[in-house]
Amino acid sequence: MSLFGSLFSAVSALNAQSQSMSMIADNISNVNTIGYKASTARFETLVTSSATDTTFTPGGVRARTLALVDQQGLVQASNSPTDLAIAGQGFFVVNSLADGSGSTLFTRAGSFRPDSLGNLTNSAGFYFQGWRLDVDGRLPGATGNTTNTTSAADLASLETVNVNSISGVAAGTTEVALGTNLTASQSVFGGTYAAGTSADNMASGNVSAHFSRAVRIFDAQGTGHDLQISFLKTANNTWEVEIYASPAADVTTSGSLVDGQIAVGQIVFNGDGSLASISAGLTGGQAIAWTNGAIASSVTFDFGTAGVVGVGQTDGLSQFDGGFNVAFVNQNGSEVGELNGISIDEEGFVIATFTNGQTQKVFKVPVATFADVSRLESRNGNVFAQTEASGQFNLREAGIGGAGLVAPSALESANVDLGTEFTNMIITQRAFSASAKVITTVDDMLEELIRIKR
Repeated sequence: MSLFGSLFSAVSALNAQSQSMSMIADNISNVNTIGYKASTARFETLVTSSATDTTFTPGGVRARTLALVDQQGLVQASNSPTDLAIAGQGFFVVNSLADGSGSTLFTRAGSFRPDSLGNLTNSAGFYFQGWRLDVDGRLPGATGNTTNTTSAADLASLETVNVNSISGVAAGTTEVALGTNLTASQSVFGGTYAAGTSADNMASGNVSAHFSRAVRIFDAQGTGHDLQISFLKTANNTWEVEIYASPAADVTTSGSLVDGQIAVGQIVFNGDGSLASISAGLTGGQAIAWTNGAIASSVTFDFGTAGVVGVGQTDGLSQFDGGFNVAFVNQNGSEVGELNGISIDEEGFVIATFTNGQTQKVFKVPVATFADVSRLESRNGNVFAQTEASGQFNLREAGIGGAGLVAPSALESANVDLGTEFTNMIITQRAFSASAKVITTVDDMLEELIRIKR
């Protein structure tokens, strides 16, 4: 009978509205959960076919959950350099176990902190996954990366980001730039000078340089070495130059070089004080063979550009009658530095900063994208699992192929709007009350039927 059908239809409505209220309650309870994605009820009819055209058989309604995973929450600044948000589409990749052998899951909750072992984990205890870069900053599978040939698109290319595994680094010197004015009125050296003879060169100390500048450089092991760059005026506008180690025992000399010499040559100036020429012995990378076991260094000494008037005022060497003056001595090496900070940039590079001022890219954060993010399966800990309906994940670099950019030192708030939730709560409450009223009304009608028998 249709009255009983009405009763069952109203009961299905009560159940559907109860499901809707559960979703609202869950959204409100997670309003402060980082990266939480709200859910909303979508109702669909349940139709029962009528036996004839003159009768109506009520069906019912049921509620389905629609996860608003594709709606981004507000990105807010954070004070932690390891807090992350994604501006755009995509998810961070996490694993339930530190060694990467657990369940691979996906999240927008980017509040990561190092645990006691240095592994970055979020508040739910999931381990942050990233690509480890080789020494040249290349991704796994990239051309030239011989340490990890696994394709970057494969989950096997990922590992837990660990900040304790980052050791100290040193930067060997590869370039020294010298900006100096040599005094034009300096008298010409009147003795015997021969760069390759110990008795007649500046490196041995037997010939006193007119001007000398000490420079400290570093080998590949981070050990510091002192060099001297010495100048001797041997003719008008002409200066002999020797670059040598102090002490000489720091290097092994070869060929015509003696007494720790690294390079020797001649510099000539124009009559206007600008640099005219630099002999070949002073240009190009100078090979330095260290005696302490460090690999040989190749260091380029930059004295400026020949033919540029007044170059000594801003770059390189000049010869004016203003006294010896050093404008700058720059070199790009550094001693061994210990890790003192970790940061992550918009491209997803995990950058280690060391006490010697050096930085190094050690990991890169992948951004996982899906064909249909609303079909991901929600799991405990504000994470999602891939499903057949969501499609296969794609690991992308941040900002490439539709993946969002990484927002460093930021967190994504829950995409819950309290005003919308309270409005939906009122609507759901009224719908529930109306459905309950149907039941009481049908009960009254059935009571009338029972009275007919009396």
